[in-house]
Amino acid sequence: MDKELLDALNIQLNREFHSAYFYLAMAAYFERENLKGFAKWMRAQAKEEADHAMKFFDFINERNETVVLKPIEVPKQTWSSPLEVFKDAYEHEQKVSHYIHRLYELAQEKRDYPTQVFLHWFITEQVEEEDQTLQIVELLEKAGDNFAAILELDEQLGSRE
Repeated sequence: MDKELLDALNIQLNREFHSAYFYLAMAAYFERENLKGFAKWMRAQAKEEADHAMKFFDFINERNETVVLKPIEVPKQTWSSPLEVFKDAYEHEQKVSHYIHRLYELAQEKRDYPTQVFLHWFITEQVEEEDQTLQIVELLEKAGDNFAAILELDEQLGSRE
């Protein structure tokens, strides 16, 4: 595998673990705010992001290359509202999509077809991730300061498996 591409895959592995940390920080915020449904949703999201990181980990190993684990950036810890949290989550997912697209372009440039195929799953996944977080942002915007509506959404998000 081309060294530049391998380095980029290892960087994305780190970004995926950072995403897991980011969502855990959000879960901790919601726990502090006693919004257990939002917290549960964020915990599930954190697990999903850690699973994404492991897909990169496994792919690099399957290609008989070296996984390089680097320090994980400390995520933001506090927010002013559930809406701010989900706006940050949506912006974060947009950044992740950008990184995946750049990675795919690099794989194309290097003519690394197995990596291109591998990244197809992530490209599709990011469409879902952005859509899901944007929907929640829009619902929270509609709820405004209506705490009953926020509690209803908290209950709905708490049903995530």
